[in-house]
Amino acid sequence: MTIKRSKIFNDPVYGFVSVPYGLILDLIDHPYFQRLRRIRQLGLASYVYPGALHTRFHHAIGALHLMQQSIEVLRSKGVDISDEEAQGAAAAILLHDIGHGPFSHALEHTLVNMHHEDLSSVLMEDLNRHFGGSLTLAIDIFTDRYSKKFLHQLVSGQLDMDRMDYLNRDSFFTGVSEGVIGYDRIIKMLAVHEGELVVEEKGIYSIEKFLIARRLMYWQVYLHKTGVTAEQMLIHTLQRARELALQGKELEVPRHLGWFLYRKPGDAPSIDELMRHFTQLDDTDITAAIKYWSEDSDLTLSWLSRGLLNRRLMRLEWHDYPISPEKIEQVHKMVAAHFGSSAHLEHLVYFGSVSNRAYDENTEQIKILFKNNRVCPISECSDVPLFTKLVTKHFICYPKHLDSAS
Repeated sequence: MTIKRSKIFNDPVYGFVSVPYGLILDLIDHPYFQRLRRIRQLGLASYVYPGALHTRFHHAIGALHLMQQSIEVLRSKGVDISDEEAQGAAAAILLHDIGHGPFSHALEHTLVNMHHEDLSSVLMEDLNRHFGGSLTLAIDIFTDRYSKKFLHQLVSGQLDMDRMDYLNRDSFFTGVSEGVIGYDRIIKMLAVHEGELVVEEKGIYSIEKFLIARRLMYWQVYLHKTGVTAEQMLIHTLQRARELALQGKELEVPRHLGWFLYRKPGDAPSIDELMRHFTQLDDTDITAAIKYWSEDSDLTLSWLSRGLLNRRLMRLEWHDYPISPEKIEQVHKMVAAHFGSSAHLEHLVYFGSVSNRAYDENTEQIKILFKNNRVCPISECSDVPLFTKLVTKHFICYPKHLDSAS
């Protein structure tokens, strides 16, 4: 009798992905991880790219696959990685996004006062208790407390498997070919020098392409003006719903989302209670609430909800400099004249900025290993621009179809 030693996932990006039976597959089967099937990887980007409907579950499985490949490559070059360390690194990358809430970062700006990485750490600790301490090494790798730094760099660094997968996967599902990277070539060129992750000299051109692709994907996908507009509208929809909830208005809302909306300011729930409700939240709760609220009597809440439901998005203007008070006042007057005194301008006109730096040479650098065993930061040995400058775009957002608003 043949014993099955692994489970096969058919991934549209990499083909067949093999996952060994044991801890890793048990983690995938856990409800915390299965929740990621119901959370989109790119939030509201499908308003721009209709194919961008893949989930954080897809992404985590892909990152796990790349981690397994990286471990295999490093072992083939003589790097000492035990089976326990390999499993720890695999578990760490598998769970790196376990704390993400619905629609990417929208809840972090409204209802949950914790960053998704902190939520991931809390959930990993909970899973560690559930699995009898089997995730202790994975948590140490995830938090960079383990002695072999290169394992943490594979999970969270300039060339981690998270970035490697999301660039490759997001370009695939959006159809933005500028984001395609030579992930397989980069992985084949990975090595370890004095305990840190490096790239062999032959891989320098693939790294340059990787950095350029990352820059293009940020401005073409992750910070696309339509996506920024939709996320801002979602944030303000949730903010307005919470204002109404705290005023005592009875909103139609899914139960676990309602717990966050109606929680009084200053309440300090236990972390267990917070996580119990958070782990029941996914994109379907937010989508259902928006459908309910599109018929609400509150003008601002219903207008924003209908806009998200029917893709009637607001206008966003990019500016090179912070929005002037005069511009803001002009737009406020225009919106107030149309909507009247019942509208709440702070949720119909908003401004801010977004920033991106393709490569930050002031943090952990990507290092190139030459044949003579010399190691050099890529910023000192590349002959192409690495786009190290921080690029900031300022925006103002306001209703587009004022003449047709209702």
